[in-house]
Amino acid sequence: MKIRFNEDEQVVARIREGLLKKEGYCPCRLQRTEENRCMCLEFREQIADPEFEGYCHCRLYYKEK
Repeated sequence: MKIRFNEDEQVVARIREGLLKKEGYCPCRLQRTEENRCMCLEFREQIADPEFEGYCHCRLYYKEK
């Protein structure tokens, strides 16, 4: 298993800018809850799933098998 950033540097730059503006909370989510703090709960659960391969919700990270 490997976690990496999206290969599109522009996407990474935009998401990181959004994270700074929202103080570490996912810029794709409205609510500022601990579940939405980057790396969000949804993606952490996907990381724990050995069958999952793909992007997190905001496409900043990618999990490879």
